[in-house]
Amino acid sequence: MYLTVEKKQELFAKYGKSATDTGSPEAQIALFTFRINHLTEHLKQNKKDFSTERALVMLVGKRRRLLDYLIKNDIERYRAIIKELGIRK
Repeated sequence: MYLTVEKKQELFAKYGKSATDTGSPEAQIALFTFRINHLTEHLKQNKKDFSTERALVMLVGKRRRLLDYLIKNDIERYRAIIKELGIRK
């Protein structure tokens, strides 16, 4: 499996407040970004996998909503996570 418990803890420790901080928007955005990148690579090889394509679109929407929440509540945290993950709007 591509997303192990250790990888999740590493993402949460790097982008969240601690390794067990799974609820902060930054940690969730980082996790969604990791999953989006993995699914994008999968779809480059499997162009007709439409269920994965739908899951990818839903994940992008979830991440977009979290980013919108973050920009509305704390613009500095938004700018920091965008810069750190290399996401652009």
